[in-house]
Amino acid sequence: MDSEKRTHIPIPSLLQTLPPVEFCCIYGSSLHPNNFHKQTSMIDYILGVPDPQQWHAQNLKMNRNHYASWMVHLGGARLITEVADDIGVGVHFNPYVSHKDRMFKYGVVRMHDLVQDILGWERFYLSGRLQKPVNVIVDNLGIEKLNSANLKAATSAALLLLPSEFSEEELYAKICSLSYMGDLRMLFAEDKNKVKKIVQGQFELFQTMYRPLLEEFAARDLFRISSSVDQKVNIIQDCGLSTAGALVSSLPLPLRNQMGIKLGEKKVFDESGRAVGKVVIKSKEEAADCMRKILRQKVMVSSARQAVAGLLTVGVVHGLRYVGSKMQKAWKSWW
Repeated sequence: MDSEKRTHIPIPSLLQTLPPVEFCCIYGSSLHPNNFHKQTSMIDYILGVPDPQQWHAQNLKMNRNHYASWMVHLGGARLITEVADDIGVGVHFNPYVSHKDRMFKYGVVRMHDLVQDILGWERFYLSGRLQKPVNVIVDNLGIEKLNSANLKAATSAALLLLPSEFSEEELYAKICSLSYMGDLRMLFAEDKNKVKKIVQGQFELFQTMYRPLLEEFAARDLFRISSSVDQKVNIIQDCGLSTAGALVSSLPLPLRNQMGIKLGEKKVFDESGRAVGKVVIKSKEEAADCMRKILRQKVMVSSARQAVAGLLTVGVVHGLRYVGSKMQKAWKSWW
């Protein structure tokens, strides 16, 4: 997450029209320098609140027109929250919200669920978005600092999937692609060059996020960095068992537990003398393949659930409009 550039993005704030939030960040294509002044570019928000049902109840009094009319009439804030929790992945999105001649989409999530996803990749939904550049506007509970564990885990996962030699851009592309593995939208409703465009368009923001981690990993002798004339770097990593084991140990605990079930686990003692489980791996390739399958399954389930919840919550007209715009971009990229 980038803190130095957050005050330089010249876009209007929607927050002044909404109930108070504990966390807010802007993500997506509006962070691309070429999209700063595009009136047609939708600005995407993630809003963290302590109690979504209470927040939606207050927002319905302030911005009733942000919601699908059938949800407002049939159940209001309770139904909105139940659909997000029971059908979706805990996030309710309101798209196509107009404010000061710009279009917004905002997703509302329970702070507890946001923290769980960042630290444990429980749904691997919002954690994936926070592995890419975002512009933090409100952070009352230190989510930006907490997210450093998410970035470290994403770097470790990407390194497991990469060969012995690769470029800095390829590393960021692999990190970026983690949350798209298994995403059903990538089959028909997303630009096939999406990852490449994100990394190339926001390369300096990726550097700001990940360069400190690259230096940390290099200091631990997990790889070697060689600089190039354009200030980008090439990376040579050790693909041995010891390094692979260190990378696996940096993954979120729930993911390691799932890998342990599939690959086997042994008890070892940590620095405090406590017995902990360690995934048994025979090769880096085996660990990478196991992790890839687990993440793919997580993303597939989350993307499918959120797609269904999204179509329900935004209504037929907005749903078709949103899917149609996505498919148009996808077709352009294919043809």
